[in-house]
Amino acid sequence: MGIVIAVISGKGGVGKTTATANLGLGIAMNGEKVVVVDFDIGQRNLDMILGLENRVVYDMVQVMDGEVNIKQALIKSKVNPDLSFLAASQTKDKTVLDSNKIKELLDNLKKDFDYVILDAPAGIEGGYEHTIEFADAAIIVVNPEVSSIRDADRAIGILDSKSQKVKDGEEVVKYLIINRIVAEMVQKGEMLNSEDILEILNIKLLGKIPEDRGVIDASNQGKPVILKDKSIAGEAYKRIAMRICGKNVKMEDIERVDVSFMNKFKGIFK
Repeated sequence: MGIVIAVISGKGGVGKTTATANLGLGIAMNGEKVVVVDFDIGQRNLDMILGLENRVVYDMVQVMDGEVNIKQALIKSKVNPDLSFLAASQTKDKTVLDSNKIKELLDNLKKDFDYVILDAPAGIEGGYEHTIEFADAAIIVVNPEVSSIRDADRAIGILDSKSQKVKDGEEVVKYLIINRIVAEMVQKGEMLNSEDILEILNIKLLGKIPEDRGVIDASNQGKPVILKDKSIAGEAYKRIAMRICGKNVKMEDIERVDVSFMNKFKGIFK
């Protein structure tokens, strides 16, 4: 049986959907069978980042309503046969989600996939609660800014009170990804550093993603940045995916800059 991982953030715009796409592909690149499921009913974007928007015929709501079976709705990745995708509905809203139907859907997916990764909607409304309800683990994506950390803390609070595992007396394992880190800004105190964020949220760090302009370009092309050569964000996603798969990968310290070197470099132009 596979494991269900909810990717959450607490607010929009932090890179959660981009993280879902790249981690799903990264795990598949490690030889695991993965399905990524878009839970953002009415506002799906995951299909575009994966470059699969033109292949969507059926969606998860149609599967849960019994209109089609799972195999009809699943879409194979163009770049890796071990990655599949299940789209959100664009014609429905979050009120169509039903706990019993979601549980049945996830149970069926867990039979065929090692990892079932759910892309939660932004915010902490009903769609979010349905995404985390049957999760075995959660990955929280934040930016190193106060508003992102505050909203993530609220999302974690809901996760720790409303998930089925917690109701059953168990714990949902939680991991943190800090996204869009600019080392120079961290050094100047203009961004929160990872130690401060970890102290506030009190969950295990899974990885750090540096700011990378190539991420937007990759998303626009429908090609996850993990596939781009020499992408610093792509390399970070590769390391995180390997950690998820149980491999021992050193945590890169991307928040440090060589100040002495930078000062010497700037001195050339004086």
